[in-house]
Amino acid sequence: MKKRTLAIAASLLTMATTTQAGGLLTNTNQHIAFNRSFARIGAIGIDGVYFNPAGVAFMDKGFHVSLNIQNVYQTREMNSSVTVPSLQGTPFYQPFKLNGGNEEGYKYYKGKASVPILPSFQAALNYDKWGFQLGFGLTGGGGKATFNDGLPSFERQIAMIPALLYAQGLGSTTPSYSLSSYMNGQQYDFGLQIGATYKFSDHLAAYAGARFNYIYNKYEGNIVNVSANIGGTNQNLYNYFDAQATALTQKAAAFLAQANAATDPAIKAQLTGAAQQYQAGADKMNQTKAQFADRYLDCTQRGWGITPIIGIDYKTGKWNFGARYEFTTKFNIENDTRRDDTGQFKDGVNTPNDLPGILAVGAQYEPAKNVRILASYHYYFDKDARMDKNKQRHLSGNTREYLAGAEWDVTPTITVSAGGQCTKYGLGNGQYLSDLSFATSSYSLGFGAKIRVAKNAHVNIAYFFTDYEHFNKEYDGTIAAGAQPVEVHNVDNFTRTNKVLGVGLDLDF
Repeated sequence: MKKRTLAIAASLLTMATTTQAGGLLTNTNQHIAFNRSFARIGAIGIDGVYFNPAGVAFMDKGFHVSLNIQNVYQTREMNSSVTVPSLQGTPFYQPFKLNGGNEEGYKYYKGKASVPILPSFQAALNYDKWGFQLGFGLTGGGGKATFNDGLPSFERQIAMIPALLYAQGLGSTTPSYSLSSYMNGQQYDFGLQIGATYKFSDHLAAYAGARFNYIYNKYEGNIVNVSANIGGTNQNLYNYFDAQATALTQKAAAFLAQANAATDPAIKAQLTGAAQQYQAGADKMNQTKAQFADRYLDCTQRGWGITPIIGIDYKTGKWNFGARYEFTTKFNIENDTRRDDTGQFKDGVNTPNDLPGILAVGAQYEPAKNVRILASYHYYFDKDARMDKNKQRHLSGNTREYLAGAEWDVTPTITVSAGGQCTKYGLGNGQYLSDLSFATSSYSLGFGAKIRVAKNAHVNIAYFFTDYEHFNKEYDGTIAAGAQPVEVHNVDNFTRTNKVLGVGLDLDF
């Protein structure tokens, strides 16, 4: 009896834990005034509840409130490849070519993220010296990203299957593979901020407060219908090996029945041995079949933490200077796992999910009564924030943002403004990045207007977009394929897009 077996030890779903991989990206667009002029740390306005809370003390006495709604659309894009040096000269050297990759062996992946309504709210009550503030917004995350064609990390190990089949005599003159893969991730950081200001003089004010952060993340994904070309026909591999196992089990049962009916001890032993061989083959086919079963993930993560915040503002002549410091928030998030065929998201496991501290400073200068020039600087203490598997250690430095803007009161009722922001991440060699969660350095431009619609009411409207740099990550790795791991060379080129349209209403009482 001659039989072929296939041993595939490749893990089909290699979702590295996606618990923010560097913490939630901070949403600084908490008010439409930011979208249209960006540099708000030195500005005085109701948006200062988030940007320059100490400066709010210099607003008029009374109650001030702002409601803002933004529509956000983003994409996350990757061009990825995998090369197997030991298979150079074969169709399996650049295996992504076998499932839609281009001639250079690269395959394009795109995730879409949308936030139809991103709300925020600010309120302040000012007295002579004291003031009290309340703010709410999605200070991180706020939407969901969907990859309808999966991710490179899903596909790299599956891409080795045609080579394994060929090595076991189950290949094809036209090798190929396919799979259906899906990933959806949602990340929300709900921030409720309270605090108080004290005005020491007409020039100096200070702020102390805190933000309560509630984190809610949800991840759903699957890999189904893993198929490959065997003997010229595309086969669902789970069904194929299931059929092989069934056929061998039936043969084992037939030989065992003959053995039970045999009276000659020698023939009985021969038939029993044949039945055992076929059953062993069936067991191996069942083990192989299990490698290709449909895999699913459904995990929710929750956690909370409190961020202390302090601020100071100083006015003199045509200048205003502001500063805000948010302390690093240390806390964990806990897995609530309904299904996990990956072994990566065990139910009840806690993962570090610190929010990095922020130092923000800025200034505003008025060269004329109706013109304001603004500049700000943000510094994020990313390397002090604990991340899953201590990924922060792979960063080469902390995030820095440079912001500038200008406002012009065209008439007493209409203000137009524009601004820009440059964000620089300390990504090092890219080891910190993964296809599940990544950001690259970027430039943003925004513009908009503030329109007085009533004695105590202003409408803000703005649009901004972000142009992200491309970051090329190259790294060597191994893929468990058969009895021996296979050395591979991987390339991921990351970039993103971001477009935001917003409108808000400011009221003074």
